[in-house]
Amino acid sequence: MDGQPDSPSFGDTKSRGGAKAATGGAHDAASKDAGSEAKSGPDWPTCGDFDMKIARDGTWSYRGSPIGRKRLVKLFSTVLRREADGEYWLVTPVERGRIEVEDVPFIAEELRESGAGAEMVLAFRTNLDDWVEADTAHPLRVLHDADSGEPAPYILVRDGLEARLARAVFYHLVELAVPQRDEEGRERLGVWSKGSFFPLDPPSGS
Repeated sequence: MDGQPDSPSFGDTKSRGGAKAATGGAHDAASKDAGSEAKSGPDWPTCGDFDMKIARDGTWSYRGSPIGRKRLVKLFSTVLRREADGEYWLVTPVERGRIEVEDVPFIAEELRESGAGAEMVLAFRTNLDDWVEADTAHPLRVLHDADSGEPAPYILVRDGLEARLARAVFYHLVELAVPQRDEEGRERLGVWSKGSFFPLDPPSGS
């Protein structure tokens, strides 16, 4: 990369227990994986930790330097996986390695709404230009800090990978909020999308 360290190459990354060689650079490996079926876990050569990180603001870095090429970041994102233990891996047809994610991999930077009431559709654009519509398969959730009450809103993009809503996007979402009683009869403030209601406020008493 111009002005940056060499592009990430999965083949020269060392694991905690020593070097694990594999063929091809990151770009080629990720390209081969796009649109292909992931192999089962035992078949993947594991390279331990890749020196790659996704910061809380959505910036990807390699060996401490930001990856400035958005196309390359998009390519890496297509082979990103999150496992049941919460750890994140880049998984290609030739190997896989763990990466650090400070919060979640993506940021929702834009919100577009259409329709009204329960038929409203909320569509979110991520920092990598993927669009996702909130529904039962892509739910919205809002965590609230126990001390400050500060909300942390997220939407599921795919396969356990979430995007955190940017502050401006969350404010836009709040403007669309309406009251609705939940299954326990409590009045909640939230939004509708594709027939599903997503509360934005903390449950009473929490």
